[in-house]
Amino acid sequence: MSFTDKLDALMAEKGINKSILSKESGIPYTTIAGFYTKGTDNVKLSTLKKLSTYFDCSIDFLADEEVPSTMAAHLDGKDFTEEQWSRIKSFADFIKLENNK
Repeated sequence: MSFTDKLDALMAEKGINKSILSKESGIPYTTIAGFYTKGTDNVKLSTLKKLSTYFDCSIDFLADEEVPSTMAAHLDGKDFTEEQWSRIKSFADFIKLENNK
């Protein structure tokens, strides 16, 4: 999955667009828009840190374009709030929709 595909999925999960991401993360809109028009070969570490903090994900997740061929996860219901479970399920549904494209 490419960097911009991940951004799209993370923004969809939060229900935001590039403009809102820019305002809330402190990353200039031109930087975010540039990912889609100029590419992402030279994303600054400071930008990755801001994105990982904003989306609560690792820098590795954002930067690594390899997709594992197999992935398994065990999620214990005690580890998440009801709101978090709802977000996890929504994101899983979003990912499943990508298969239908």
